[in-house]
Amino acid sequence: MKRSIRKKFIYGIFFFLFIIVALLSLSIYHLNKLSNKTGAMFIENHLSVIYARDMVEGLSGINQEIVNCFLMNSLPDHNNIDKLLNSVNKSIQLEKNNITEPGEDKLALTIESEFIKYRNLVGGFIKKPRSGENVSNLQKEFTYLNQKILLLSQMNEKAIELKTNDAKVAANNAKLQMEIFGTLCFLITFSFTFSFTSYFNDRFTQLYNGIKEIVSSNYDYRLYFERKDEFYDISLVFNEMAEKLVQNKQNIIPKFNEDSVYDTRINQVQELKLMLERMKMLEEQAAGLISNLENKK
Repeated sequence: MKRSIRKKFIYGIFFFLFIIVALLSLSIYHLNKLSNKTGAMFIENHLSVIYARDMVEGLSGINQEIVNCFLMNSLPDHNNIDKLLNSVNKSIQLEKNNITEPGEDKLALTIESEFIKYRNLVGGFIKKPRSGENVSNLQKEFTYLNQKILLLSQMNEKAIELKTNDAKVAANNAKLQMEIFGTLCFLITFSFTFSFTSYFNDRFTQLYNGIKEIVSSNYDYRLYFERKDEFYDISLVFNEMAEKLVQNKQNIIPKFNEDSVYDTRINQVQELKLMLERMKMLEEQAAGLISNLENKK
């Protein structure tokens, strides 16, 4: 079956394109996978840690305001307390919509219910700011609420740590897969390139040597290519040309010899004619001398 060199070039180009696309696809797959893992950590668990921090800051501000008012026997700042209560409630609602870990939903509901109790106690304190019982209950509820919020933060921080380790393992696996696949692709492409270039180099070298032999008048040189492709066709044409040169050489030599004999005979005839002309001139000169001598007598 005849194989086309052009098709081999096309197949080779598509093969290299396939290797490049495969490497690119595998890289994109692993990058997207790692991106999703790290993105999930930030969007889910990191935000929960931020919400827990905002709750603690808001509750600490309210508790500080209450303790200062009780110790200094002053009236609380209603606007500041309402602002902090709204901020804590907003963080709780955001956390309820960002549940990612097992048991986090129940913990969020517990924090919300305890916050409602705490807010009611704050309202009672605002009405009776000098009541020691209200302050004591507020401190107990504040401590319990802080513990639940701390538990929420620890839960998400632990999840971040686990997901970070999982992302590291995924990154190492991706690196190993890319190294194995990249090495395999390199070996395949190197082998393909070596065989491809060796194939053409060998044939171009034979063709170049054949042309040199013909130029050196070695018409008996022949090309032999096993695979039937364009080089095989070139070898047939080359061998046919060399055969014709041999035949022409064989035909030219006898003709050249005949022409040489013919040229030699022509040269001999011309020399003979020259000799005859000289002899005629000598006869004329001799006749002249004889006539001169007869006249003197």
